[in-house]
Amino acid sequence: FQSRVGNTPMYSVLGSGLSRLSTRGARHFQSRVALRNKAVPLRDLNESFANGTSANYLEALYEQWLENPSSVHKSWAAYFNNVENGSPKGRGAITPEELKGLGSFVPSNASSEGSLLAFRLGVQVQNLIRSYQVFGHKNANLDPLGIKQRPPHPELAPERWGLTEEDMDRDLSQLKEEGLSPFISGREKYTLRDLIADLRDTYASTVGVEYMHIQDAEQCEMIRSHIEKHKRRGSSVYTAPPEVRVKNLSRLLWATCFEEFLHAKWTEKRFGCDGAEAIIPGMNSMVDKAAELGVRNISIGMAHRGRLNVLSNVMHKPLPAILHEFQKGTVSSEHATGDVKYHLGTSCDRETAHGPVHLSLLANPSHLEAVNPLVEGKVAHKQFRDGDLKGERTMPVLVHGDASFVGQGVVYESITLSRLRNFDTGGTIHVVLNNQIGFTTNSEDSRPGEYCTDVGKSAGVPIFHVNGDDVDAVCWVFELAVMFRQKFHKDVVIDVVCYRRFGHNEIDQPTLTQPLMYKVIEAHPKTIDIFRNQLIEEGIVSEDQVQEMKQTVLDRLQESLELSKDYQPRTSEWLSDNWAGFKGPEQLAMISNTGISVEKFNTVANALTTVPEGFKAHPIINRALQAKKKMIEGGEDIDWATAEALAFGSLNLEGFDVRLTGQDVERGTFSHRHAVLHDQVTDERYTPISNIPGAKGRFTVHNSFLSEYAVLGYELGYSLHHPNTLVLWEAQFGDFSNGAQIMIDQFISSGEQKWLRQSGLVMLLPHGYEGMGPEHSSARLERFLAMCDPHPDIIPPMNIKERRQIQKTNWQIVNCTTPANYFHVLRRQLHREFRKPLVVFTPKSLLRHPLAKSPRAAFDDVGDATRFLRVYWEVDEIAPEKEVKRVIFCTGKVYYDLLEERRKLEINNVALIRIEQLSPFPFDHVQREMSRYPNAEIVWCQEEPKNQGAWSYLFHFLKTTLKSLHDSRKEIKYVGRPASASPATGSSFAHKAEQKTLLHDALVEIPQ
Repeated sequence: FQSRVGNTPMYSVLGSGLSRLSTRGARHFQSRVALRNKAVPLRDLNESFANGTSANYLEALYEQWLENPSSVHKSWAAYFNNVENGSPKGRGAITPEELKGLGSFVPSNASSEGSLLAFRLGVQVQNLIRSYQVFGHKNANLDPLGIKQRPPHPELAPERWGLTEEDMDRDLSQLKEEGLSPFISGREKYTLRDLIADLRDTYASTVGVEYMHIQDAEQCEMIRSHIEKHKRRGSSVYTAPPEVRVKNLSRLLWATCFEEFLHAKWTEKRFGCDGAEAIIPGMNSMVDKAAELGVRNISIGMAHRGRLNVLSNVMHKPLPAILHEFQKGTVSSEHATGDVKYHLGTSCDRETAHGPVHLSLLANPSHLEAVNPLVEGKVAHKQFRDGDLKGERTMPVLVHGDASFVGQGVVYESITLSRLRNFDTGGTIHVVLNNQIGFTTNSEDSRPGEYCTDVGKSAGVPIFHVNGDDVDAVCWVFELAVMFRQKFHKDVVIDVVCYRRFGHNEIDQPTLTQPLMYKVIEAHPKTIDIFRNQLIEEGIVSEDQVQEMKQTVLDRLQESLELSKDYQPRTSEWLSDNWAGFKGPEQLAMISNTGISVEKFNTVANALTTVPEGFKAHPIINRALQAKKKMIEGGEDIDWATAEALAFGSLNLEGFDVRLTGQDVERGTFSHRHAVLHDQVTDERYTPISNIPGAKGRFTVHNSFLSEYAVLGYELGYSLHHPNTLVLWEAQFGDFSNGAQIMIDQFISSGEQKWLRQSGLVMLLPHGYEGMGPEHSSARLERFLAMCDPHPDIIPPMNIKERRQIQKTNWQIVNCTTPANYFHVLRRQLHREFRKPLVVFTPKSLLRHPLAKSPRAAFDDVGDATRFLRVYWEVDEIAPEKEVKRVIFCTGKVYYDLLEERRKLEINNVALIRIEQLSPFPFDHVQREMSRYPNAEIVWCQEEPKNQGAWSYLFHFLKTTLKSLHDSRKEIKYVGRPASASPATGSSFAHKAEQKTLLHDALVEIPQ
């Protein structure tokens, strides 16, 4: 690995493969040598390592040697000495293959036989040590079942480096300056045989460490020093003090007895951690060490394997609550369907020897790794609000399965995301419960390499493989992982190699597909028996003490079972955070006005149109700012981008934070937002909304990398931490959200109903048919509406004093057609006593459409338009209401197409009504508009194909509304494109023809 100049032996650097000098740099160094000593022409200095990017290192080392030969390591001194004394071309350095016969490669100052031997041993031994540092994990005893026998790695063979049986008993103590001191400290004699034994114990025992791929020397050195520190042959570096090992025994007993108790009482799925019980003392050791190092909050995400045990023995969820769920299920009510017990989350405050730590476990569906980005986002928001810039006080922990860690793309996406500027969380502890199998799929069929953790190498993070039957080693690795994370604020991967004692779940029959593995498992002792016997043999505990500890646990479990029969569950037990003062669906929350005062409007508007003195904005930006200023002063034509900025800025003035992310959101996909300006000379960034005088809240806007799945999940997690931040995620195009469909299906649309977890997340999905083709037209409105839960056949109470329609629904779907309505719907997200996800189908061409503008008065806090309008009624002067023959209900951009065509054709007996809020359905306003035109036929018009868009969903709500009027009208007619598998045509000519037909059919003559 890389090192400071002069401190590391030459052969350590050569063996690393990381010090390849650039051609230019190597030539510069070679020229300096040639000038210094004419005996070495430039063409003759041709070492294989003199290529790559470390030229400055070699040159500095050479200059240092010229000034003082003793200031560099003697191996480098020997090399430079060889070069200056005329070593043949390419022979100044010694390669491992040449170590057996020193020949002309011996430094000129190595004159005696003893010094020759010492030099040879020094080089050979260092290469052997380095081989163990790099490849030792390949020979580690990691599989507790012993099924996977790995052949000895050739790089770890002493003979690979020219060492023979004759060398085995040579004393190496005189080589302490060669880097052997961690092994020989305190010993008078230390042989090569001793060293090999220690190397095996250190790098190839029940822990295997991959860390030499890390490019940072300090990080490598930290791991190396902890692994090799105070190593003694015959003892374990992993062994903790006796009192700590007894504590870990107690924790392991709790984990084991918990699983055995549940297995004895209930024959059903629980996805226990039988075979992986060591993660419980491991995770508890992690919490203790984290508290010692200053962590005060830990957010955990994990799938179902071992989740109940973690809930009980790490999160300290009350045992009666867990046992009650086995008897009577999870909480279910009118507003919550609940979820299986091994998907639920919780939170607790836990006392440690170093102070309290708040633990939270997020609810997770069966999509194994889906929760990962949520944890990262939730942690990021906590760190942001606490000013914890390095993530020293809040730490994310993710528990993975082996098959999902290597197979689920969101793992890589989340690891990458959490390392990016504006998304960094200061490092995550990744714990892989390595069952060595995925459901019924063997590991060799689920990954291409030997390890399931290779994705960690792409991030340059350390990977600790540990045998799950070695409890001491597991706990030691968890503690070291926390130490590394806290020091370097970087991810760490812990691969706990274990097994599943009962197959995929407790009622599975694993011998159908893995008969040999489960014969071994059936005969294999439990981890608790291995650890207990170990401690008894070492005299740390007696058998009687162990039995007493076990009986205490069993008594407590039985007592909790009795208490569980009358246990009254509380929904707060499910929550990873509890928002005090926010109302649930059963509590009436009043609707607030969302307009703003003239003073607040002007304060924000001035900031939006001002740049610092001397800031060289792009000419296009300068023109846009002037136009915006004129627009605001005129007070009539506020466009979409300005309305959005007014919403964000006014919320900041009121003390709310606003966060907007997504692909290209700083500029906006359609170059309309320009939330961040760039100086054309210095590239300095300036964010106008962040510079509003008197703003108490903070505005952050960040471009994300090209992932929908992880980024949307991250922002959802961000929204879960605190309710007073407006969190928005924008898709580059609306249909790109399908890359995050798991987040939408499993979390956003149903999270509150399953887990009582409210979120105010906003999704912005550009939508509209402008002839851009199948992939850039539709945001798939029909999919989001299909996931809405309001009953289409029942009109709920709509009186403002008793209306809880939005509170009872799962989310809100809106398709705004005016900037003012967009302004109000964003502000409405925070100006109420509950939180709901909001999906906004945003425009594209309407961003600059001359009719899609709003007057300044529409933003005021006085008058009629002081809140979001769920329905817009007719805006033109048309025929008297009773003479109107047709009323067209529509949503989105098609309204402006209809309006312009109606004006062009001078039709005055057709009314146009815009439905802005599609779900929950505005029964009252639609009912009012249907009643207003009693003689008009009812038409629904849309741009999307008939099997897409809002028609299939809204038809039932429109039918129910019409039925409630009790008049003669029974039919609701459809106008739009015919059913299609593809959302839109790829031909702009075909699009225009389709649009022309659509407008004619809607306004003139509906085809029969």
